[in-house]
Amino acid sequence: MENDKYTINGSTSGDSKAEFAIDESGKVQRGNWGGKFEFILTCVGYAVGLGNVWRFPYLCYKNGGGAFLIPYVIMLVFVGLPLFFMELAFGQFASLGPITIWRVSPIFKGLGFAMVIVSALIGLYYNVIIAYCLFYFFSSMTLTLPWVTCDNEWNTPSCVVYSSNQNGNVSNLTDYMTTTERQMTTNITAIPSGEPANKTYSPSEEYFNNYVLGLTSGMDEPGGLKWQLTLCLLLAWCIVFFVLIRGIKSLGKVVYFTAIFPYILLTVLLVRGATLPGSLEGIKYYVTPNWERLSDSSVWSDAAVQIFYSLSACSGGLIAMASFNKFNNNCLRDALLVPFINCGTSIYSGFVIFSVLGFMAHERGVDVKDVATGGPGLTFVVYPEGLAKMPAAPMWAILFFFMMITLGFSSQFSIMETVISSIMDEFSDVLRAKKLNGYLFRIAVCFVFFLLGIPMTLKSGLYLLNIVDTYVGGFPLLFVGLFECIAINWVYGYGRFAEDISMMLGSKPNIYWKVTWCGISPFIMLGTIVFKAWQYEDVTLGSYHYPGWALALGWLICLFPIVIIPGWIGVRLIFYGGLSGLQKSIKPRKDWGPANPENRTGRYSKPDENMPPAYGGGHVNYAMDSERF
Repeated sequence: MENDKYTINGSTSGDSKAEFAIDESGKVQRGNWGGKFEFILTCVGYAVGLGNVWRFPYLCYKNGGGAFLIPYVIMLVFVGLPLFFMELAFGQFASLGPITIWRVSPIFKGLGFAMVIVSALIGLYYNVIIAYCLFYFFSSMTLTLPWVTCDNEWNTPSCVVYSSNQNGNVSNLTDYMTTTERQMTTNITAIPSGEPANKTYSPSEEYFNNYVLGLTSGMDEPGGLKWQLTLCLLLAWCIVFFVLIRGIKSLGKVVYFTAIFPYILLTVLLVRGATLPGSLEGIKYYVTPNWERLSDSSVWSDAAVQIFYSLSACSGGLIAMASFNKFNNNCLRDALLVPFINCGTSIYSGFVIFSVLGFMAHERGVDVKDVATGGPGLTFVVYPEGLAKMPAAPMWAILFFFMMITLGFSSQFSIMETVISSIMDEFSDVLRAKKLNGYLFRIAVCFVFFLLGIPMTLKSGLYLLNIVDTYVGGFPLLFVGLFECIAINWVYGYGRFAEDISMMLGSKPNIYWKVTWCGISPFIMLGTIVFKAWQYEDVTLGSYHYPGWALALGWLICLFPIVIIPGWIGVRLIFYGGLSGLQKSIKPRKDWGPANPENRTGRYSKPDENMPPAYGGGHVNYAMDSERF
């Protein structure tokens, strides 16, 4: 499909030029998806990530098994679907990234910056997790997996090879685990100082902590660089660069593999797991409903958080990906299809995981609850131990970690394209002026992110990764989602937004979308914020308690994107006309609307004369028509 070419408001100057590159005919040009399927696969890859495999199955088991699906589906209906459709429609209508799109109400442009900052922080440490997967992938290419025995140089006298002869003496792998509330990197496993002297560890635990990480006693002891992890991190960023070198043109082709192939591997692993002794018992633990758990408010909170994050909403990615759609693409269909694929994948992954956990419990002679856990503790400790007990173990380990790599990259590609394309949209008078400029910028971004990720490959890196993960994945996205609903449906107005959607799809959203966007969804997000604040406890990593300066660092990370939102309002209040300028900047700018003039119909055909005011009667007095901000 050829790229659409168009001018905005018949002009190529000022902010219009800032959004797109200018060709020799004086018209602006911006990329589009090569087809509808590319966009759907990219959204699936973006939403379906590591958390679908390592977080949801454990949450389902912990929160009542099959009964957990009730609050999960309710939260999907009243939070997940509304946010997903709102962001797809918003981005597709204006064909702008998450920063520039706030010409709809310039006072809320801080929301766009907050989204991109959160995506950048997530992309920074998410690639470190992928580096872990790469490390295990290469380590699995051997005749005997290195985490099978206790006679390696990294093992300690506390190492124990568990077997079914040790009934009643097997230590619970979840005793020192912690669970965060971010779907992509939760539940980090470590053996920090302060553990009981008589505690025993499996070979897979000691391999991960002592060899892969070389974990120190805390953040106060940085330790040296784990050069193997650093090289894996460099490889991960090189892969990200080469996949995104041409933006969505190259990304749209790669997702055919990264979004589809994990399902093949999941099915292969499910078939293998189902044939193992004890697998049925593991699946029973996964799906058997415990209806009493539904009376626990934390179960509903877990469901809300899981739905919110599993769809990757409110971090700018959905707006950015949708901005490359054709104007009349059926984004409502996509908004219904992708979330259900995502949730179905989570449920499907649970059968894959718990079939192997049932096998592990059978081999040890213990209950499934004694081996069940979530997060990287599952990926790098528990599941590898189960793989090691299978015939042809290296082959299954290679397949499993390759699946995790593809799942990780399918999300990471979209996360980083969101960051890169958003900045390029905002400053495209320079970054989109020539192809070389775009290539150099992409190289620079990947290289800088690699350098910023190096501290997480130190021997104390896991402590830093856990801090960033915990504080960036909670309150920031909830606040962004809340203010996004307010800005679009209360300030810009649901009526105008519904008319915009009607221009694309031919009809306005029905009452369900109005009720959820204007009331139910923001109310649930506000309630989740209050509930999380009430439940807050200082982050820990197993038995390790972070020093005060580390917790302060975490809160700085958490507050940075949140403070950007009111901070931007304050900047406009101080420098752009005080309260009168603030009132003006609430209203849409005159260049707000469809990017292609062919689609600028109705009130957008002559914006200076016909566009209705945001508040009250009369004509709109636009703020900063010719300024970048």
